[in-house]
Amino acid sequence: MADGNPQLGYLGVTRSLSGRVWRERAADPDLTRRHQLALDLSEPLARALAARGVAAGEGETYLAPSLKAQFPDPSSFADMDKAAVSLVDALENKRRLVVFADYDVDGASSAAQLVRWFRAMGHELSIYVPDRILEGYGPSPAAFRRLQAEGADLVITVDCGAAAHDALACAAEIGLEVVVIDHHLMREPALPGIAALVNPNRPDCASGQGHLAAAGVTFVLLAALNREARRRGFFAERPQPDVLQWLDLAAMGAICDVTRLTGFNRALAAQGLKVMSAWKNPGLKALLEAAKQAEGPASVFHAGFILGPRINAGGRIGRADLGARLLSTDDPEEARALAEELDALNASRKEVEREVTEAAIAHIETQSNQACAPMLLVAADGWHPGVIGIVAGRLREKYRKPVVVVGIDRAANVGKGSGRSQPGVNLGRAVQAAYDAGLLLAGGGHAMAAGLSVRPADIPELRAFLCDHLAAETEIAAAEDGLDIDALITTGGADRSLWQDFQRLAPFGPGNPEPVFTLADVRVERPMALRGGHVRCTLTDGSGGKLKAVAWRCEGSEIGRRLLVEGGAIHVAGRLKPDDWQGRSGVQFEIEDVADPRRA
Repeated sequence: MADGNPQLGYLGVTRSLSGRVWRERAADPDLTRRHQLALDLSEPLARALAARGVAAGEGETYLAPSLKAQFPDPSSFADMDKAAVSLVDALENKRRLVVFADYDVDGASSAAQLVRWFRAMGHELSIYVPDRILEGYGPSPAAFRRLQAEGADLVITVDCGAAAHDALACAAEIGLEVVVIDHHLMREPALPGIAALVNPNRPDCASGQGHLAAAGVTFVLLAALNREARRRGFFAERPQPDVLQWLDLAAMGAICDVTRLTGFNRALAAQGLKVMSAWKNPGLKALLEAAKQAEGPASVFHAGFILGPRINAGGRIGRADLGARLLSTDDPEEARALAEELDALNASRKEVEREVTEAAIAHIETQSNQACAPMLLVAADGWHPGVIGIVAGRLREKYRKPVVVVGIDRAANVGKGSGRSQPGVNLGRAVQAAYDAGLLLAGGGHAMAAGLSVRPADIPELRAFLCDHLAAETEIAAAEDGLDIDALITTGGADRSLWQDFQRLAPFGPGNPEPVFTLADVRVERPMALRGGHVRCTLTDGSGGKLKAVAWRCEGSEIGRRLLVEGGAIHVAGRLKPDDWQGRSGVQFEIEDVADPRRA
């Protein structure tokens, strides 16, 4: 039906209005046929399954992921058994435990799982979350000394700690027992002197679960804790905690930390969303109500776009421990108060983010040749460090190249930066090189994201260094920047049944992208500009159907300008979404990209 020749571009689109080539997502025809016959699938769905790397014989498990089939042996994680022994020892001896959590959703959901397991065992844990601005990321010697002075016998770090060498060395020196539960990349092996360091990304871990978020690693730890407690006879007279009830927390971490949803992690997210759908966690239930959303089946959208940003808001511009407290509480009244506070903070965060984004775009557009550079580094005084990562992501979407946003604190003479990268450009490696070259006070990350601290006077040199370091990768990435298409559809065929058929591939995320569809030679009717820079319209084609469509945040772009002009056929690419407004059971099309056949 469509021109899938990669040399010509899908539907002949070698350059869309966003500057991308369109490609048919590659799939082996023989594998597609085998999936189609074995699983009784439509050809487009079988092809999408093959395109996602699902081998013959694995389709049934992929479409119906289960923990029973994919749960890893906890002992396959380095130090997992040591961690379980240390923590059950502490429980048995009634030692004072503190959970030291990162300030994001993954940290909060990891902390809440541990709090809930120990509470089920009759033991309350304290939670400590460092302030993003005053303390920065992860544990420090000062924080460990403070916790010990306040009576802590053992600290469990979650979603942080693996690279905190100074803090861990300090803990060993002062005799504070530490168990680390983390998932971030480690440059060096674990330090001696700590009770346990569980991290599927430590060099000597053989679990093969390096794509897990910390919340997923914590969930495996709960299974290890049950096993160790059972071995000691703890459950002879008391029920064993049912860890499956906390799968919603594990799913929150997996989805909001944008981890690769394959294998066990996919099962964790899929089953966790089912648990979440009952809305039994008082914190998640209260947050859903604060967001004025109705209860019902939970989805990646609920976790990633409704609940997650609100939980994160505390760590970004409010009190860092609000999210962990919300997910840990069993008191509906406390949950309601915390949820309302987080919802208000999220509204404030949006406003701060909008202001910084507008200022950053104005800076880029008015600086000679900056928008044409291999990467963008934009800095200004007073930009809130809690939103610079989101702003960097927004700018990366707009300019389709690596972006670093730096907020400068003149009083402290330091700039805190956060970066987001384009596929094919390793930003973390470049930031590490800048650190090694002496241009940064601190810095690190991975291919797609990085953080750094820099002296304001060194920012121009840092920008030049990163541009030079990333020029070749950015040029290649720009040439290969494309949109992968799963299927060509018509407005008449874009209905609820088609959406439901492809929902069998859910949950979507890295490793399992949400299906992208194209509509060819459609016309735009009744376009309307909305507040927030969005455009709503109706799409029609020769099939006789009419399809409601929306393009988010496209104001001022070529896509937005083209959609607001009626007349002339265009090609559109995007995603089908359910439309349940006022009880209807339909679909709408979220436009990702537009191509003008006369220019493509």
